[in-house]
Amino acid sequence: QVQLVESGGGLVQAGGSLRLSCAASGRTFSSNAMGWFRQAPGKEREFVAAISWSGGSMDYVDSVKGRFTISRDNAKNTVYQLMNSLKLEDTAVYYCAARTRSSSSWYAPSGSLYYDAWGQGTQVTVSS
Repeated sequence: QVQLVESGGGLVQAGGSLRLSCAASGRTFSSNAMGWFRQAPGKEREFVAAISWSGGSMDYVDSVKGRFTISRDNAKNTVYQLMNSLKLEDTAVYYCAARTRSSSSWYAPSGSLYYDAWGQGTQVTVSS
């Protein structure tokens, strides 16, 4: 069973940057597609970004394209999300997710149903 622990959240002014990290336990990390999701107060959880296990394929929700970058270091069992030019509407709890079932090297799913391990979340608050 993969366990995920997010870190790097916090309070930042609009226009600022944060880098989230997600440390994974387990021997299968290098074969897991990984994703970031977020949930703002009163809203449903939404997809933010995903990366295939090879790191060769990424996908982003339109609202963060050009501002967020997902990456991974399989040697460190860690996935990252660099968030630049943060906006007030980026305020949310950010969750890391892993797809532990086998998938192709290009597979980076955006649907939450395709992931089967979740972290506890880290709060990101963007202030004006």
